[in-house]
Amino acid sequence: PIPGDLIEIHRPLYQHWALYVGNGYVIHVTPIGENSPPSSAGSVTLLIKRAKVKKELLKDAAGEDKWCVNNKYDHYCKPLPVEEIIRRAESEIGKVVRYRLLHKNCEHFVTELRYGEGVSEQVSDA
Repeated sequence: PIPGDLIEIHRPLYQHWALYVGNGYVIHVTPIGENSPPSSAGSVTLLIKRAKVKKELLKDAAGEDKWCVNNKYDHYCKPLPVEEIIRRAESEIGKVVRYRLLHKNCEHFVTELRYGEGVSEQVSDA
């Protein structure tokens, strides 16, 4: 991957999304709170109301799950300049953000960073 790429991590029942920022690292949202499952199940539950933005190694974020670069919205959304994507992403690290499966999930988070607009095809497909 190259900085600014969207990373799709193939979990057993859904896809988790992260943004590649270089040197093996990604930025993504992970669940927090007493009702939260482990981070590997972050996009599956409706119970999560908050998530924390983390920067971690792609290999740790993906674990044993397969992943791929998937900039699937590039055909109709123009990506922001890479420097802007990375700046925006790094400014979010450590923040607690709202999380809603249908409106503010991990895919919405990374597409907002890359395109300036949060979209999630997996939600509309569901």
